[in-house]
Amino acid sequence: MPYAVYILRCFDDTYYTGLTKDLDGRVLEHQIGAHPESYTFSRRPVKLEWSVVTESYQEAFQWEHRIKGWSRAKKEALIRGDIDGIHEIVKHERKQREQSKRKASR
Repeated sequence: MPYAVYILRCFDDTYYTGLTKDLDGRVLEHQIGAHPESYTFSRRPVKLEWSVVTESYQEAFQWEHRIKGWSRAKKEALIRGDIDGIHEIVKHERKQREQSKRKASR
């Protein structure tokens, strides 16, 4: 059964990443505030910025988990479809981590 992973842009300009079996229905739930406890409830309206359909829950879960850990810059590159940009951001982040480690070990 297919699942969709999606990124919403909230009214406060933050991003929300989720997964669902019914993308249109889930986006509507976010939009109308069907779940008062959800992150997006007080950040409406929301806009669907990006989505991908996967063949399995496991694949969708892995996408969602990976994206949730990404920086804002990486999410925005994904939304733009800029795969090269994602790679450049990864290189830059790796370089920053290495520099921080060197400074900490001094």
